[in-house]
Parts: sequence; structure tokens; C-alpha cells
Amino acid sequence: MRIRAALAVTLIAALLMPGAAHAACRDIDHDGRGYTVCSFDPATSDLRLFRLDPEGQILGSFSRLNAVLADQGKALSFAMNAGMYHPDRAPVGLYIENGQQQARAVASAGPGNFGMLPNGILCLMDDAARVIETRAYLADPPACRDATQSGPMLVIGGALHPRFLPDSASRHIRNGVGVDATGQVHFAISDQPVSFHEFARFFRDVLKTPDALYLDGKISRLYAPALGRADLGLPMGPMVGAVVDTPR
Repeated sequence: MRIRAALAVTLIAALLMPGAAHAACRDIDHDGRGYTVCSFDPATSDLRLFRLDPEGQILGSFSRLNAVLADQGKALSFAMNAGMYHPDRAPVGLYIENGQQQARAVASAGPGNFGMLPNGILCLMDDAARVIETRAYLADPPACRDATQSGPMLVIGGALHPRFLPDSASRHIRNGVGVDATGQVHFAISDQPVSFHEFARFFRDVLKTPDALYLDGKISRLYAPALGRADLGLPMGPMVGAVVDTPR
């Protein structure tokens, strides 16, 4: 009942939020493929990372996160899975939440998508956001309030990741994040299975993000109440969300 009540509060909040909040998420077609994109100005949006509840237990789902926020008079206007994690849902690479580092950065090559260098880091600050290649981050770490590492990078300095193949047969539902030249943060999830090359071109050519980071595939999920969307699935590790006050 508590979770259902929290979801109801969030949906009501979404209906009452200002027009700019409604416009944050929209559907875009590119080369015959559909994507859902949620965009935010980090200077005016409350973007945060989440993994544990106040008792130190793993949240794991949008509904549990909403229930925790409801106790604080707040709700999600958007959320998405935010980086790869181990079977116990601990982060694979760097993870910082509210200024507290929970896992260190991993700069070495390795198996799987995470180890397909270069990988990168989403860094959230109080009024700005950046997507940074991991070794560049380690060379000059910015003051990230929240940060999550994932991989591979989709776009690096305006160029696609060098290992992406235009004719790749590997296709999955994928989600990622990029920051454009104006500082706007764009989160995107494909509506159908896409290749890395197709997904990266969407960030570079449509969202115009000179740097973009792959967050995950297969388990990719989106919470966007303004679109009537609350994806279900297996428990998650890190999540990223935009937080708003609930109506009083």
C-alpha cells in the first residue's frame, strides 16, 4: 500500500508540475528508430544518484525510491538506471552519492561493455553536469557531488567510439546520457533494439552531445510519469533521478 500511495502522489505531482517539466521528456525518431529523451538544465533541476535507502538497504526499483522520497515530501519526475553493477548490485566502477564515494574508478581494460575503453563518468554538480572519459577524470578530478562510471563512451570529443561498427549485429534496448554544448543533460533510451553505432550517432547527430556515455543495455529502464511510463524489471543498482517537491 505504501508503494502504491507513493506512486499515486508522484503521478499527481507530474500532472501539477510546471509546463517546463512536462516538456522534459519526449519521443524522437531517427533513421527509422524511436528513442525517448529526457532533458534537463542541471542549474535548475534537482538531479541526483540513488542506490541505498536511509537504512543502507539497496533501493533496487523506482517504486521503492519514490516511497523514500515521499517521506521527504518529494517525488521523481524522471528516473533511469544509471550504470553497471555486480550481482549484489554494487557499482562496477566509480560511484559517488551526495558527496560520499562508495566505489573507486576503474581505468583498466577488461571484459564486457564496461571494459571497452574508453569508458567514462557522469559527474553531477550542484549547477552543472559533465560526461568525462575516465582517464581524463582521474588526471584532474572535478568536484562531483554525485558520479557514476559506466562504459563504453558513446561519443568522445565529437567522435564515435572507435570500436563501434556500422554493420554490427549486436542489438539491445540501450540507454545513455550526454551533455550538449549549452550544458543541457540528455538522457535517452531506445524504444527498440539498436546497435552501439546507431545509438552513438543519435547522441552525436540529433542531441548534439560532444561527449556521451552508455549506461546499460538489456536491463535499461525509464520512469517518466509525464509520459505515463514506469518500466518494470529485475532489481537495479544505481539510479539517476530528477526530484521535485510534491504539492501540499
